[in-house]
Amino acid sequence: MLLYLSKMKKAIAFDDRKSARAALLTVFLAVLIDLIGFGIILPMLPFYASVFKASPIQIGFLYSIFSLAQLIFSPIWGSLSDQFGRRPIMLISTFGAVIAYLIFGFAHTLWLLFLSRLIAGIMGGNISTAQAYVTDVTTHEDRAKGMGLIGAAFGIGFVMGPAFATLLLHPKFLGLFHITVENKFALPGFFAAFLSFVSFLLVLFKLPETVHQRENGDAIPARSSVFTKTFWQSIFNKKGGELFRLLIFSAFLFSFAQASLYSSFPIFCKYHLNLSEEQVGILFVYMGLIAIIIQGGLIKILTQKFKEEKLFLWGSFLMILGFILTPFASSRYFLIFSLGLMGIGASLNTPTLNSLISKEADPEKVGATMGTSQGMGSLGRVLGPTLGGAFYEIWYFLPFWATAGFLLFAVNVGLKIVRHPEIQRRSAV
Repeated sequence: MLLYLSKMKKAIAFDDRKSARAALLTVFLAVLIDLIGFGIILPMLPFYASVFKASPIQIGFLYSIFSLAQLIFSPIWGSLSDQFGRRPIMLISTFGAVIAYLIFGFAHTLWLLFLSRLIAGIMGGNISTAQAYVTDVTTHEDRAKGMGLIGAAFGIGFVMGPAFATLLLHPKFLGLFHITVENKFALPGFFAAFLSFVSFLLVLFKLPETVHQRENGDAIPARSSVFTKTFWQSIFNKKGGELFRLLIFSAFLFSFAQASLYSSFPIFCKYHLNLSEEQVGILFVYMGLIAIIIQGGLIKILTQKFKEEKLFLWGSFLMILGFILTPFASSRYFLIFSLGLMGIGASLNTPTLNSLISKEADPEKVGATMGTSQGMGSLGRVLGPTLGGAFYEIWYFLPFWATAGFLLFAVNVGLKIVRHPEIQRRSAV
């Protein structure tokens, strides 16, 4: 299957900036459309699971099973994209999402919901492969801007997805048709499947390949998951270097921080600020809009004026400050301020961190490297919600302050990166 898909279109070289921009736009649209579908499904999971009498622990695991599957399979998909090309992996990932969302729509038992999220996680190689694709078509100078597009796709997806979910759960609001179904969650699931299929078609017909096929006898990149010795050796071996290890661990920490926020923050808002679910949703939309503004356009201007490593450092400081201030919020306005700091920091961190990681990769194994990064990010998303909830049970300040404490490591990494001789050498070139 992979060999067939990889031969459908030969790899091309991007000799001009116009071709590279067109390819970036295509991969951005493909990822964006897919993430809107993801954003539709994500906020509905607890309510859908409650229909089947799921316990809070089961609902939590329903979130974790997706990240756990990504944790295992993202590095594998990344390595496969180095061997067979970016297009085949993105085609398989988007089509796998179609199947997962169809199961979601047809689900009539809790185990089918789990199956849907499991398949979605297993087939979730889209993001790491898209990041590798960005690396293929951008120069070192434009790398952070290209990674910012992927981050902007996340922001837009998490803004538009919940909005679509609200409309699809209440079709009469659309004013175009009236649908009466026994399962009100079916229509959002089917619409998410449709979006992923559109993404599949976009990759199939519009996205050129960037990886040249290896000749017979060439070494095949190692394929490993986070539970294998090979995965950890790729991080801790001497070839990776100290800088690479620090960046990869930072990817874990940022993912952990954001995931812990999703589990503890809504509870804090409900019981300490008396905010409704809709009001909490608006706050997440607000943070998504910040991501769109910064990663969708402002990052281009910022990286022209400031070095990536300094933006990474400033982003880390702002995230820590936002986490420290959030539990002190006694009004919505103070909460908006602290979340704004957090959102700005995260929006500066994400594209610059991915750019710095990609620059440490072997040119022949960029997909594997970004898959490793996504794997560590998935590990953070598995542990973050669980620990965030456990910390909240002890004291509602603790999940925010503990996360801020963990992120101090990222500040230390940022300081080391700024002073790193290899980074200084690149900047001088």
